[in-house]
Amino acid sequence: MKERLKAVGWSIVFLVGGYALTILLLILIGRVTRPAGAGSLTEAAITSVALLLGYGLATWLIGVKVLKLTRADFLGIRAPGAGSRLLGPRGLAWGVLVGGLLAGLAMLVAVPLGHAAWRTDGGTVPQWLATLSVTAVVMLPAALAEELAFRSVPLVALSRSFGRIPALVGLATLFAYAHTENPGVSTLALANIGLAGVFLGLAFFSPGGLWTSTGAHLGWNLAIAGLAAPVSGIPLPMPWLDYLPGRPPWLTGGSFGPEGGALASLCILSGAFLATRRARRDGMT
Repeated sequence: MKERLKAVGWSIVFLVGGYALTILLLILIGRVTRPAGAGSLTEAAITSVALLLGYGLATWLIGVKVLKLTRADFLGIRAPGAGSRLLGPRGLAWGVLVGGLLAGLAMLVAVPLGHAAWRTDGGTVPQWLATLSVTAVVMLPAALAEELAFRSVPLVALSRSFGRIPALVGLATLFAYAHTENPGVSTLALANIGLAGVFLGLAFFSPGGLWTSTGAHLGWNLAIAGLAAPVSGIPLPMPWLDYLPGRPPWLTGGSFGPEGGALASLCILSGAFLATRRARRDGMT
């Protein structure tokens, strides 16, 4: 019982402490830079970097100094030897590919089933590619920061004390709760975000660890943004394409984006299955 209380307590300190450090950094950045007329991507980039620094520092203070986790522990990479160095790039690539394909599939299936559609908005393909590249650069540190916050240290600590399934479900619930203020959020959307938290946690426990879950997180968000839909209710600027989600919203996600619909639920479940199968194949379950 003592070990369980310790795991819960330090996980809470980690989550709250990382957030507090992020707010402090944003205050300091605001006081130093005082950006005038910053666009949404600029503001997102600043917030992403602050989150990454905040939870990176919390990882070192709580994970390494207090809980005595090794780098292999909080990165989730357990394979010994020189081959372990290859797990990061391979895991990141696998995650981006799977996350992107599943998000794209949820939107594509919405075309025949929910009458979703794309239309051009007067932009050009080069403009779309340029914006997509900038969006990817902004989203990468954000995805890594959220994976540090909701997987990594707390997932390792809680899974050692409670087992993987309770740890996955508990942190996935907190992951969903962190999105309760997103624009247009619904009960189904929160359920899907929680389900995505389980999928990403399973990806963390597969080869590549943190890099795999970060890749899946990035691939999912980037595919949705690149196909001109809102990401968790937040619209991002994307020239050339406009996405019409179709109806009913419970199926396609409506104005919240694909994550608010039942089609995304099925795709996220498929991702969880693939991550579990990958982990079993490599003997990591």
